[in-house]
Amino acid sequence: LVKTAQDAGSPVRLVETVVAVNDQRKRAMARKVVAACGGSVRGRRVAVLGLTFKPNTDDMREAPSLAIIAGLQDAGARVVAYDPEGMEQARPLLREVEYASDPYACAQGAHALVIVTEWDAFRALDLRRLRAAMAEPILVDLRNVYRPDDVRRHGFTYASVGRP
Repeated sequence: LVKTAQDAGSPVRLVETVVAVNDQRKRAMARKVVAACGGSVRGRRVAVLGLTFKPNTDDMREAPSLAIIAGLQDAGARVVAYDPEGMEQARPLLREVEYASDPYACAQGAHALVIVTEWDAFRALDLRRLRAAMAEPILVDLRNVYRPDDVRRHGFTYASVGRP
C-alpha cells in the first residue's frame, strides 16, 4: 500500500507511520533477546525457532525473523534457525544463518533460544530435553507460547512479551 501510494505521488502518512512503528518493534525484539542474555550476544550461539511471518505457511514476506536475526547478527550472535515449513524460502534471505533439522538440533549448544513464530510444534516441545541440549538455559518467548511458571520450573531463565 505504501509503495503504491508513493509510486502514484500520494504518500499515505498514517500507513507509513504504522509501517515504521512495526519495523521498530521488530528491532526492539532483537534488543530484548540481547537484554535477556545479560546485555551481550557477541560470539554466542542463539537458536531461533520460527522464520515465517505466521505458522502454517512458508511465506517469508515481512517476517519478523528477518529483522530480529539481522539485529542479533549485528550484535555479534551466531544464529542457528529452524522452521517447519519456511527454511528453503529463508535461505536466500538469511545467508549467514546455520539451519537445523529440528528444534532440538537447533537448541544444541545454544546460549539462548528464541521463539519467533508460534507453530503448534513449538508448543509441544519437551522442555527437559530442550534445556539439556542448551549451553545456557535462556528462553525468549516472543509469542508467549509458554506459561512462565512451566518454563522456569524446568530451569530456564524466561523472558516474554508484555508479562513478567
